[in-house]
Amino acid sequence: IAVPSYNSYVMRARLVEAHGVLASTQNKLEQFWTNHRSYEGFDKEGASLVPDGGLNFDYSLEDPTVSSYTLVATGKDAAAGFVYTIDQAGNRATTEAPEGWTTSDECWVDRKDGSCTQ
Repeated sequence: IAVPSYNSYVMRARLVEAHGVLASTQNKLEQFWTNHRSYEGFDKEGASLVPDGGLNFDYSLEDPTVSSYTLVATGKDAAAGFVYTIDQAGNRATTEAPEGWTTSDECWVDRKDGSCTQ
């Protein structure tokens, strides 16, 4: 009985990495927009402000334009299968999850049943 609960707790701890990095990078994107009136260039090669990959996730900025972007965290290793996103409007989504987990168009899932605590 204790092993599944422990495993669930450990996975939630891994997922926190993506949640924190996406939220803090969103703040940097908004500051960049304030200074440049565009999201273009935030991921400029050689001067990218997109975080390097972490222990459990890799990060990318998809299709930055003058007025929009999608910031993506893609799980790897122990967090493989998870994909979290956030956009310029602050919309959070779990677009992919491992088998047995539920995705969400409204939040970053951190429980198998699709619930979110953030």
